[in-house]
Amino acid sequence: MDSIIFDLDGTLWDPLDVVTEAWNSVLAKHEEQLLSRDDIKGVMGLQHQEIGDKLFPHFSEEKHREVADQFSEVECRRLSNEGGRLYEGVEAVLDKLSEKYDLYIVSNCQEGYIESFYKYHGLDKHFLDFENAGRTGLSKGENIKLVMERNNLSNPVYVGDTTGDQQAAKAAGVPFVYAQYGFGEVDEFDHVISEFEELLALFD
Repeated sequence: MDSIIFDLDGTLWDPLDVVTEAWNSVLAKHEEQLLSRDDIKGVMGLQHQEIGDKLFPHFSEEKHREVADQFSEVECRRLSNEGGRLYEGVEAVLDKLSEKYDLYIVSNCQEGYIESFYKYHGLDKHFLDFENAGRTGLSKGENIKLVMERNNLSNPVYVGDTTGDQQAAKAAGVPFVYAQYGFGEVDEFDHVISEFEELLALFD
């Protein structure tokens, strides 16, 4: 193994409290029903169109684009200023892992989201590259392949917390480490961790 590629939400941090408040501030302006933390937890890891289809099936295509753009702007601004909740030990574990492995992030988020994570928590020093669906329009599996190709990775693993992450790792042909503490339930995986710090023993 030469590298580790991470999912973001439900793997490195839990941003749900801030994201819920951000989205609801937008929905209130549109006089739409507000969402719960569990509503948003249920769509974490999906691309924006999939989120719209699941949470707002009554929106026109034009309104969905308008609201999604507003979600993105408010969400990234607030996360840049307030951050999310890092899982226990994330910074110390990344520091140790980066001594031995090249680290990357691949997420289904919009442009600016990973940058917001970096800005508030200052963890960009640990990662050599990142990619997201908002920038490329590609699936997560394709974005994993893209990061592998442009960084000449021959033997990475992918760490994530949802079935979508497992399927993306499979599509990219890389082993999958299931972060069981995150947002999803996954039945198929190569390795499983119940807390982030277990990565140190797994990759020792």
